[in-house]
Amino acid sequence: MRHCIIVKFKDRENWRKLLPEIKNHFDKALEVEGISSVKLYDSCSTRENRFHLMIELTMTDEGLLNFDKSDVHLDWKKNYGDMLESKTIFDYERG
Repeated sequence: MRHCIIVKFKDRENWRKLLPEIKNHFDKALEVEGISSVKLYDSCSTRENRFHLMIELTMTDEGLLNFDKSDVHLDWKKNYGDMLESKTIFDYERG
């Protein structure tokens, strides 16, 4: 499955400065059993009604359960949650 975290930051000017830090943070998810890849996609749009970043994790069903309990997930919510204006979670399977 692909687990996507799609976020919009409150700080419209400086969110890109966080990208190396966020990438480093989510690279640690590869240590979680059942997660096989992590990709970050930053938006190329500056429109106000667009999200800024999509984090895509490839994982098994068990990986999702492990991720939900992991320090990576808990620290993401704790350290970045207040920076977010909105967040969407989307899971899908490739055919």
